[in-house]
Amino acid sequence: MGLSRLFARTPIPDTTEVATTSGPVSVSVRTNARARSYRLSITARGEPVLTLPRTGRWSDAQAFLERNTGWLEARLKKLASPYAIAPGATVPLRGIPHVLVSTDRLRGLVTVTQGADHAELHVPGGPDHMRRRLVDWFKKQAREDLDVACAHHARNLGVDFSGITLRDQSTRWGSCSSTGSLNFNWRLILAPPEVLDYVAAHEVAHILEMNHKPVFWRTVARTFPDYERPKAWLKSNGAALMAL
Repeated sequence: MGLSRLFARTPIPDTTEVATTSGPVSVSVRTNARARSYRLSITARGEPVLTLPRTGRWSDAQAFLERNTGWLEARLKKLASPYAIAPGATVPLRGIPHVLVSTDRLRGLVTVTQGADHAELHVPGGPDHMRRRLVDWFKKQAREDLDVACAHHARNLGVDFSGITLRDQSTRWGSCSSTGSLNFNWRLILAPPEVLDYVAAHEVAHILEMNHKPVFWRTVARTFPDYERPKAWLKSNGAALMAL
């Protein structure tokens, strides 16, 4: 066997698995030229990521992952969403818990119904279609609320935005491009209305200040004076919503 084959580096995969007491967990693998060491992290959606430095070896990365399996399992349990999209499950809509009910109707819209003890969301199409239909409906509701909120804050700050896009982002609630395009996570519709309103104000303020310096927060306060409370709520509760 030639020396080049003997010392050949093991290719770094895109994903790997690690055994935990709850079963195997899939971990995404990334190489980062700026990383100086191995790092294990979890996205806001609860997706484990193993990062290697550019010169890292896969055997060392595997050993690092094995050493940190206990930490990973504990973090995943802490970040697990209490919500699920399934018949009988409870999910929030504008901060209010709603029980999901699957109807036999093949067509129609999601409807909000007040039951004897709790609010309900009736989703047509049967259990197999519940997630797609409910998420599509959530996106429509989020778009309507964000259209109103962004227009309000744009008027207050004297700016224009070029458009609103809803995305299925895994780590961010919103963003603003240099051209004034606003992007939002559809899961904002799950949070209390003032939280969605705060994120709208936050991104509209970025049209004037593309940073998070004190002048930016003063800009947010001009259109949303009580922004600290919904900001804190999102920090405390956002991970559970993001993991849905």
